[in-house]
Amino acid sequence: MSPFSYWRLMFHNLFQLVRYRGLIQSLVARELSARYRGSVLGFFWSFINPLMLLLIYSFVFTVVLPGIRPVEIEPYALFLFCGLLPWTWFSSSLLESTNVLISGGNLIKKVMFPAEILPIVSVLANMVNFCFGLPILAVFLVYYDAPLQFVELVWFPVVVLVQFVLSLGLALILASLTVHFRDIKDLMANLLTLWFFSTPIIYPMGEAPPIGRGFLNMNPFTHLAISYQEILFYEGPFGHWKWLLVLGVASVVLFLFGYFVFDRLRDSFAEEV
Repeated sequence: MSPFSYWRLMFHNLFQLVRYRGLIQSLVARELSARYRGSVLGFFWSFINPLMLLLIYSFVFTVVLPGIRPVEIEPYALFLFCGLLPWTWFSSSLLESTNVLISGGNLIKKVMFPAEILPIVSVLANMVNFCFGLPILAVFLVYYDAPLQFVELVWFPVVVLVQFVLSLGLALILASLTVHFRDIKDLMANLLTLWFFSTPIIYPMGEAPPIGRGFLNMNPFTHLAISYQEILFYEGPFGHWKWLLVLGVASVVLFLFGYFVFDRLRDSFAEEV
């Protein structure tokens, strides 16, 4: 098969995923239901988890380690939540994607089941949890009288879309590679810890030294975190939009590359899981 024919077939398979939107919705609902099955509070944990995470980090940097907290960032809890909420979606999606094909082996072995649905479901299920956390974020924004502007809020769904495409591209790569290299799952858990502290979530970008800023700028989630912060926390125009658009283009390229890797390894999944 010529390269042109292969890419045309790949794009055809990609667009065919629209036919499975009903199946994707059902699997997302099943994933969310299974996640809280047997718990007393059920879906309320979707609201409680981000709030608990916020309270823990706020307690640590306000009571336990107040000297580390940047004093010029007030209210710190709101600043923290603007980055923690999307990070939880991002990190959970990547970590779960490393095991999604292995745990879904029975589905993959079915002849007509498109395996790429599984990492898509993982990213979407965590995106739903992110959306459940938005009402809590809205309460904090109102309580602290955040300087929101409609012109800047228009960019919010754009940031969410860029994060979705970026997460999906990485999830496809991780899901396909972990089938052959099981160590990636444990490696990813540790790498995400480093990634978190290498992202201006618990500290502002301005606190990093010049050398550190160069490193942080190479981190794609840095530009997502700063975008959320500028839209929801900082007063003034959204000045990070150029970085966001560049990241958006890079995320689309990464997604296509991720789907290419996934498609090339697809035939080996049934044997390995």
